[in-house]
Parts: sequence; structure tokens; C-alpha cells
Amino acid sequence: MNISLLYGNGTISAQLPNNRELSIISCHLDEYAAGAAELELVQASMKKSIGSPPLARLAKGKKKVVLLAGDHTRPVPSKIIVPCLLDEIRRGNPNAEITILIATGCHRGTTKEELILKFGRELCLREKIVVHDCMDEANLVKVGTLPSGGELILSRLAVEADLLVAEGFIEPHFFAGFSGGRKSVLPGVASCSTVYYNHNAAFIGDKHSRSGVLDGNLIHKDMIYAAKKVNLAYIVNVVINSRKEVIASFAGDCDEAHLAGCRFLVNMVSAAAVPADIVITTNNGFPLDQNIYQAVKGMSTAEATCKPGGVIIEVAECRDGYGGDGFYRMFRDNPSAKDILDTIRKTQAKDTVEDQWQAQILARILSKHKVILVSEMPPDIVRDLHMIPAGTVEEALWLADGFLKREGTICVIPEGVTQIVW
Repeated sequence: MNISLLYGNGTISAQLPNNRELSIISCHLDEYAAGAAELELVQASMKKSIGSPPLARLAKGKKKVVLLAGDHTRPVPSKIIVPCLLDEIRRGNPNAEITILIATGCHRGTTKEELILKFGRELCLREKIVVHDCMDEANLVKVGTLPSGGELILSRLAVEADLLVAEGFIEPHFFAGFSGGRKSVLPGVASCSTVYYNHNAAFIGDKHSRSGVLDGNLIHKDMIYAAKKVNLAYIVNVVINSRKEVIASFAGDCDEAHLAGCRFLVNMVSAAAVPADIVITTNNGFPLDQNIYQAVKGMSTAEATCKPGGVIIEVAECRDGYGGDGFYRMFRDNPSAKDILDTIRKTQAKDTVEDQWQAQILARILSKHKVILVSEMPPDIVRDLHMIPAGTVEEALWLADGFLKREGTICVIPEGVTQIVW
């Protein structure tokens, strides 16, 4: 059987043996007929704002307007959404001073080239764009205390805005439940200390901190508080298919519009687990598979259906390397995943360190499963991260059978980031 898996800007093909027990867990986003072009979907959603007045009305009399935009790690169709937001703001207030603030969270800064790729050269030349820096104390301000007890410290630009709006896209998120909505604020434009506290070991380890779950999710509770505290007044969030095309759009109140999008999404991406010895998955291609740090998301989906002691094969290009330095060092400098996990679980919220949450999830996965990574990464780096490198899916499958000492059953999850497995 031939399968095609998202990989970087294209796909990678693999031949799977016909004589093996094989299952495929797929979402249904590509089957959905939107009934309108992408731009029309976004514009229509803004004409029917959920839980909010129209954006043009919100913009009246507002001088300083800040638009939060996703960074280089997110496949948000900003070339479609941002011009719509700018047009509506200026329709309500032609003299508004608009700043586009790139919500990087704790990621590295988005480069000029990445901004041009994201927005187009013309918009980049025309609009004022600022890249958030979570460690720039001069441009951060404390605005309160999170429900979890951590300090809520946010971008001064966002806090001092007369009107704060955001673009985004909604997908399952492996510990926040779903991306989008409130995440534009926390972690998007928060200080590193605020993000660290919110991503603490106890919260990451909580049973409600998982893909598709918002009720009882303590990480989500902090995020909603932050968005409302800083008055995130309006969002446009979209749902996209595997081709990164908009198939639905939700605009309005940062909570109500987001929840409407989550309800739309969950019915098309949820599936029951099919326990297997070997699970093959992806990180949905570029930009989500640009480093190993991000690729943990796909691995966590595979974890939900991989048998104890089974093998996960993650297909992710990783053109941008391993991701965070702290994440890499945690594995390189420790002998086993169990040691890493034990240390993190003992860490108090106030002592959370850079990339700890991603390391916690990867260590949890590695303590139960071997992970084989098919990528462009140097093999030594992959081994430093306690994973096994492979050049092809076929090689990875051969290695997996060797670890199992038999021909194991196989489950394929073509879109590891988008899929929810219960």
C-alpha cells in the first residue's frame, strides 16, 4: 500500500506491506465543501460577528489599535485575514493608528523575510509591524495575577491599546485544548515568566490538559483570563484543511467566536483510538514541522493510540533544526527520558524553565515508546534527543519491527496535529 504524508512544503511517499494489519485514522476537513471562496468566508463571518458588535463600530473613536498576528510557526492565512481586519478598522476610523504585533510567545523573533512571506511585501512596507519579544522588560507591563497564581505580564503595546484585535486559526492543541482565540494574548504577547508559570509541570501533567479539551483545562482558564483582562475585543479565527485553505471562519468575541469554531472543528477531527504496535504520523507539513520542538505535537497524537511499548514513527522535515536550546540541552545532558520526567514533575510552578513543557511531553512519550524520526536533521542531533533517526518511512518501519522483534500492527495518522484521538 502506498501512502503520501505531509512533509515540509510537499509530501513524502512510503510503501507499506500488504500483509500487515493496517488502520488509518483520518480527519474529514478535506472532505468539507465550504461553498464559498476563502476571502468570502472571512468577510461573511465579519458581517455576522458572534457575541460582538461589528469591528467597524468597535473602532469608532479608538486611536491606538493593535492587531495581534500569528508568527512564522503558524499556518495562519494572514494574507487573507489581516487586510479584512485593517479595512474594517479603517472603515470605522480612518485615522486609527494601527500596529500589527506579531504574537511570537516564547519563539524566536519572526524575520523580515518571514514577515514578507506571511503578509506580502506591499503590506509589510505599508503597515507598522512590531515583533513581540517575551524577554524585553522595557516593553512589558504587569496587569494582574492569573487564576493559577502567576504574574500576568504582557506587551505594553497590547495593554495600552485602545482597541485590541487578533487573527488566528483553530486546530487541536496538545495541552491547551485548541489553538486560536485567547492564545493570541497568552502565550502570544506575554512575558516569558508568565508563559513559564502557565505551562508548569502540574498543569501539563493534568488529565484535562490534552487535545480537544477545554472544560477543566487549567491552562485554558489562565489564557481566557489574560485575554479578557487586556480586553481582546475582537477576533477572526479560521479553520483550514490540509492544503492550508480556509474552509470556515468565525469572527467576534474572543471567547464566543472561538468556541463556535472549536465546536465546528471537533466533529470533523475526532476519532476513536485504534491501538497499534507502530503508529506513523506527521506534523502536518510546513510550517508546523519546521523543527523537532514543534514535532512533539504530532507525536502526542500518536501516543493516544500506540500500545504500551510500541513505536511511534514521526515524519517531520525539521528544516529549522531542533527548536529551543533549553529543550535540546535537557535531553542531550540527561541519560534517560525517565530522569527528565521525574525532575520536571518535581519542579514548582514558579521554577518552570524555558521549554520545560515540551520536554515534559516528549519525555512522557519516550518513557513509554521508542520514537523514530524521519527528517532532515543530522542523526547525532536526533540521537541526542533520545530518538532514532531514519531516512525513509520504510527504513523506520524496518527499525520498528526490529525493536518489537516481530512484524507489528500499523496505524497511520496522516495529519498528526489536526487529529484528535480519544
